[in-house]
Amino acid sequence: MDADTVRDPMERPDPLAEIARFGACLRALPTGGTEAETLARITALEELRATVASVQAREAVAFEKLRRERDRTNGVPARECGVRAGDEVGLAKRVSPGSGRKFLSTARTVVNGMPQTFEALAMGRISEDKARIMVEETAVLRPDDRRRVDSRMKRSLEPAGLRSLRTEVRAMSCEMDAEAAAKRAAKAASHRRVSLTPLDDAMGRVSAILPMPQALAAFESLKSGADTIIAGGSANGRNRQQVIADTFVERLSGQATASAVPAEIHMLVEAESLLSDGMVPAWLPGYGPLPAKTAREFVTANEARVFVSRLFARPEDGQLVRMEARGREFSGRLRQMIVFRDDVCRTPWCDAPIRHADHAESYADGGQTTWENGSGLCAACNYAKEHPGWRHDATAEGLTVTTPGGRTYEVMTPPVVRRMRYPRAGPCADSAGPLPPAEDWRMVFSRFLEPERPGAREEPGLPEHRSSETVRIEPPAELPRKLPPRYCTRARQIAEWRRRNRHLRPSADCLAGNPFEEQLALMVFGPD
Repeated sequence: MDADTVRDPMERPDPLAEIARFGACLRALPTGGTEAETLARITALEELRATVASVQAREAVAFEKLRRERDRTNGVPARECGVRAGDEVGLAKRVSPGSGRKFLSTARTVVNGMPQTFEALAMGRISEDKARIMVEETAVLRPDDRRRVDSRMKRSLEPAGLRSLRTEVRAMSCEMDAEAAAKRAAKAASHRRVSLTPLDDAMGRVSAILPMPQALAAFESLKSGADTIIAGGSANGRNRQQVIADTFVERLSGQATASAVPAEIHMLVEAESLLSDGMVPAWLPGYGPLPAKTAREFVTANEARVFVSRLFARPEDGQLVRMEARGREFSGRLRQMIVFRDDVCRTPWCDAPIRHADHAESYADGGQTTWENGSGLCAACNYAKEHPGWRHDATAEGLTVTTPGGRTYEVMTPPVVRRMRYPRAGPCADSAGPLPPAEDWRMVFSRFLEPERPGAREEPGLPEHRSSETVRIEPPAELPRKLPPRYCTRARQIAEWRRRNRHLRPSADCLAGNPFEEQLALMVFGPD
């Protein structure tokens, strides 16, 4: 007779198995039945989240210590031991390596230098945001002064709000060290920078972080210039904020008006969206989509000179066609193509701008300067790749990153221009007849003509079809005998555009017998 296995009471449970079991328990937990019960659960889960953050911070500090010991054993120079531990932590957290380095730095300070803050976080009395504020506002203090601030703030941590906590800790830091404020200002001035953030509706935000006197002087100069334009009657219907924004662009770029953009801007757009009324949006490498109509208006209404180059993409997945180079460095058109292909840093979860186009397999190890072996990376990820134990295996279709801990992370290369995936037609009632007039006939055709990317998932709730199978559509899709009026005139619109812009057609001397340029001129302007 079989006997049940009795678990040894001294046996230590597997932490990962326990975490997975607890996660499954939470996912299966039904919602509360009363208002009081749901609010109590929200509070308990918030405390649990703080506890998880403290444990995660402690594990990150322990990992850094183990990585330093491993690097020292492997003969890595002392100054390089453990310097890329934060990158591994970021990938383990499924965030960018830069976020992982920042998390490890905060965790190191909280775990080793702020015992009261760490205890409050572990007990769930404060949030992770409050612990981060404590670290940021005491960063210029010596370790012993930081512990004093940590002890004195013990009773204020829980009741204070985020803003009041930050101001109180900052005031206490200045009181603790009279030179701390000057050190903070000098440190902040060294971090001055300008950044660009894409916004909704094809807009963007240019932000400058400057010392306050410089920022105030720049803004007052913009306001004074805008007031002069308005007083002179040159606003042309623009309000004050619009004049300030246009003056900002004109002064930075040196152009006569804000609409004449002389700088080099790369915009990827399909031929149909550029020359006709296609729906696929354009793509600004590194920043994101631009509506097709906005892209057409940018090209046609821009007062500056516009150059059109043709790129070829594979129809099955939308990736760029490869290029090769004979030199050692990725430069010229090959580098530009790699930047277009990867869009942002290729490392998983890192969306930093591309700074380096480099070999995945290093040139010293026999790696070639090819389309397959090239990767667009930010500076930090490219330096991390060269650290002992890291390895990048790249193709044009994707990148596999292997860390010194033996973990691997894969990322697939996105198509060069992101296309909307229309849902495939599903089974419906047996009723013959034409398509409803509310549905665009081009969208119907796009469901069959849009290529399936290999390995792409089917949308939930829709039948799964193989690309090699023949699928019968019920009811059969019937196109109207006469196309809608909006699309009947497409050829007429293209012909009218070519007639109005025939003076822009390059001459034979400008083409200089270049077959590529001749073919491009034929595609844009039509035959002579």
